[in-house]
Amino acid sequence: MTRFDLLLRGGLVIDGTASPDAARHADVGVLAGRLALLPPGEPAHSARTEDVTGLVVTPGFIDVHTHSDGVALIAGELGRDMVRAAVLQGVTTEICGNCGSSLFPARPERLDAMRAEARVHFGGDVGVYEGFAGFAAAHAAVPRANHLASLVGHGTLRSGVMGPVDRPATPAELDAMCALLDRALAEGAAGLSTGLIYTPGTYAGTDEVVALAAVAARHGKPYVTHLRDEMSRVEEALEEAVEIARRSGAALHVSHHKTAGRHAWGRTERTLPRIAALRAEGMDLTCDVYPYTAGSTVLAAMFPPWAADGGIAALTARLADPGERDRMRRAIAEGVPGWENTVGNGGWDRISVACAPRHPETEGSTIAELAAARGQDPLDTAADMLLAEQGEVTIISHSMVEDDVRRVLAAPYSMIASDGVPKPGGRPHPRWAGTFARVLGHYVRELGLLDLPTAVHKMTGMAADRFGLTGRGVLSDGAHADLVVLDPAAVADGATFAAPLLPPAGIHSVVVAGETVVRDGAETGARPGTVLRA
Repeated sequence: MTRFDLLLRGGLVIDGTASPDAARHADVGVLAGRLALLPPGEPAHSARTEDVTGLVVTPGFIDVHTHSDGVALIAGELGRDMVRAAVLQGVTTEICGNCGSSLFPARPERLDAMRAEARVHFGGDVGVYEGFAGFAAAHAAVPRANHLASLVGHGTLRSGVMGPVDRPATPAELDAMCALLDRALAEGAAGLSTGLIYTPGTYAGTDEVVALAAVAARHGKPYVTHLRDEMSRVEEALEEAVEIARRSGAALHVSHHKTAGRHAWGRTERTLPRIAALRAEGMDLTCDVYPYTAGSTVLAAMFPPWAADGGIAALTARLADPGERDRMRRAIAEGVPGWENTVGNGGWDRISVACAPRHPETEGSTIAELAAARGQDPLDTAADMLLAEQGEVTIISHSMVEDDVRRVLAAPYSMIASDGVPKPGGRPHPRWAGTFARVLGHYVRELGLLDLPTAVHKMTGMAADRFGLTGRGVLSDGAHADLVVLDPAAVADGATFAAPLLPPAGIHSVVVAGETVVRDGAETGARPGTVLRA
């Protein structure tokens, strides 16, 4: 008779698959970091047995879109608060390197300059690494409660070869980017990501991205994209992504699919049928979504792309120039071809400060409110903040409507992501601490938008399949022992915009690599997490 390290008795297993019998009663045994499913009540010995009658046992949740590349590398309690928020809601694997931004790869001579910029973007000295192996080694030196996988960011590749400059790559530079990408994917990175609204990624044309996506295709790994426009030109931007996938041969994954800004509300009624039709034609195409009508990004992204040509130092120099500010003001009012223009599609009254480390009194206020209090034009207020914070300001943008969010959540090819931006301090978007519990509590139990097995599949098995995480995302004999035990009648998000790190209710325990990292809703102190190689 097998002696298990942990035995969960009496629970309803939801195994993470889309099969008809995805939900069934079974006991779950854990031995040496692997799983075994047993008929209910079958005799077995275990070092620790837990009665989970009335509860649900699922695979550990996989957050397919995070910006948690560096938060675990930042010392101090504020960093630890951010790290634990994901684990407490059942996330056993985070996938970072999204929106074209990762902490690798780069040519050695570019590392120092990129490290300074990464400090601004990630809220601390997190480093930049020549390749995936160096990134993995840095995280291995800092014990983690959960696992981490990473995409290769196109913007990082571009900056790592040619710097943050607004021009096409030369053939030699593109060859160098392809070589760095090829090595990172061979070392275990999970795919290629772009953030085509962000500098320096936005400076690249379609052909450059096709060449890089073809490298991902050769490795059998996906092209993951923050579209060039999620607002008034979202359909055009989706077609660019489709073109890149077709020409490169890469599977396509659309990040945090949304139709944001007043000119795009309701457009999911067109984008989702288009995606469904492409899938019906045989295209390997999926997306992810977070369950909120607000997004979060950096304040610098509210300015036209040319303003950041040359990097953060060049941006702040332009912001200090009254003539350049007036030029930016006109660009926002009139638009720039190919630029998303968040403010022009919404307004400064929809943009609130999430994190301004040197001026925390501004956090929670909108740019419009701060401008009114100062008697300023909002652009001047935003520019002054970026200067005062040396470029380090995170924002929340209230830009979507609930009907669009629900349509994407319900789509059979969408998976769940937080798009969390866990920088120490401030008032981050509550999605980092609340996404998965919010889907299970609000959209499953309260609204009935999804049934529980479908929601769990979107959080687990579907995600593992998309990103090559073999043996994860499912409860089956021999699978990795990453588990969540939850109460379906009580699970709910606690995080709010005012208190964004409040833990969820109803998450009883979380197991990573066979070790219990959360018990009765509190961390145990176990740190079995690793950097995964896809």
